[in-house]
Amino acid sequence: MVLGLVVVGALGVSLWPRGGTESIAAHTRRLAREFRCVDCEGLSVADSSTASARDQRRDIADRVRRGQSDEQIRQRYVDLFGESTLLNPASRGVGLIVWGLPIAALILGAAGLGFALRRWQRQPRLTPTAADIALVEQEREATRWLT
Repeated sequence: MVLGLVVVGALGVSLWPRGGTESIAAHTRRLAREFRCVDCEGLSVADSSTASARDQRRDIADRVRRGQSDEQIRQRYVDLFGESTLLNPASRGVGLIVWGLPIAALILGAAGLGFALRRWQRQPRLTPTAADIALVEQEREATRWLT
């Protein structure tokens, strides 16, 4: 019971809205995690140490200082590099396919597996007859000299 209270308390503290404004550095880090590094495969601008990623972080910080909104900054980079610059594709258009196709494949695969398992369970169990057992023994005797 005490452990449950500790967990609920920790969740409450972590999810409680914090007052104040976000620092420029924190804002830049948050936005830089959304963009793919143009030089690195699969790394965000925040995680990359290439010169282009450092330049992009500086540009994001400058745009934040000038008061541009997150959406304006995102749109600027999408205009420059295309939708592929976003690590999390938009949930519309092609982005919807990127997010929805794997989920749909998972659901369809699980449904197909469920149907197959139910069909296999409905099939009668086959048991060998005396003639089947005799035939197997006969073949074993015939091939025993090969081993």
